[in-house]
Amino acid sequence: MALDLKVGSLVELKKQHPCGSKEFTITRTGADVKFKCNNCGRVIMLDRETAEKRIKKFL
Repeated sequence: MALDLKVGSLVELKKQHPCGSKEFTITRTGADVKFKCNNCGRVIMLDRETAEKRIKKFL
């Protein structure tokens, strides 16, 4: 079942970013999902299927 991903949502991912943070903000949705790290500001982009698997919870 597809998650309801919205721009501006805060999420916690299962794996932490190399900077040590697990909290990300969704900045783009569609076939790909773009996340921005809330600690260091780095942007990562994942395909939707992978992003839905890696999201642990919505904050």
